[in-house]
Amino acid sequence: MRRIVVIGPESTGKSTLCARLAEHYKTAWVPEYARHFLEVNGTAYTYDTLLEIAKGQVREEDAIAKKMPGVQTQLSAPVSKTPGLLFVDTDLYVIKVWSEFVFGKCHSWILNQIAVRKYDLYLLCNVDLPWIKDALREYPDPATRKKLYFFYKDIMVNQSLSWIDIRGSYDQRFTIAKDGINHYFN
Repeated sequence: MRRIVVIGPESTGKSTLCARLAEHYKTAWVPEYARHFLEVNGTAYTYDTLLEIAKGQVREEDAIAKKMPGVQTQLSAPVSKTPGLLFVDTDLYVIKVWSEFVFGKCHSWILNQIAVRKYDLYLLCNVDLPWIKDALREYPDPATRKKLYFFYKDIMVNQSLSWIDIRGSYDQRFTIAKDGINHYFN
């Protein structure tokens, strides 16, 4: 199984892209756990809340992955020659950026999990879509959105990660992602 993570600042089309790609490839996707958590528990959060959210994201991803055919038992195990795809709406890098941006630090559990969890491709969503307000989004300011985008881009550039910059309209994003996935895995 190949795991493809969609990351980037809020309101950049991550969930829409995950759902559309999963539908196109006839596979599963992992929704962003933080959204569910905050809808159920309220929008106020603390540094320790982010650790709880991180553990929930990992738990949800692993639960969905276990239901998929041909799943590997370890995240770092070599992938099959005929893999399925699992799309993941945010991973622990998102929670790391969020934690460091808001609180100036990140729990060691999150950092340790980043080191051991392996993904095959990242799709980094740019901030060139219009901001869509909702009760859970915090940073509508274009300068802050761009700053957060560059935090993610810095992670992509400075790690040994395969990644694609996703930009443009929703349709353009889908096409860029689909073409990139087909290039990487065919």
